[in-house]
Amino acid sequence: MSVVVVATITPKPEYRDEVIAAMKQAIPLVHAEDGCELYALHADDDQLVMVERWTSADALKKHGTEAPAMRDFNAAIGDKLAAPTVVLRLDAIPAGDQAKGQLL
Repeated sequence: MSVVVVATITPKPEYRDEVIAAMKQAIPLVHAEDGCELYALHADDDQLVMVERWTSADALKKHGTEAPAMRDFNAAIGDKLAAPTVVLRLDAIPAGDQAKGQLL
């Protein structure tokens, strides 16, 4: 079963564009990682949110601990965040229409 992750990143307002640029640079590299099924950036006025889906917990672990894209991204954003990144690893609770009630 796939592993779903939602990561919320809160850049300092003056660095928002730089953090987004660093994310846009990392995203194609993450898409090429083994086990990446979905890695999509979303935003509101203050926060950036990555919605992720990985083939397994092992693939997710490699992404977080071994992936050059993440190492480079973390170095690029350095002190540009207003708060620590919040990462939620989620288990689906399917309900209703199968296609609409879960990230497939």
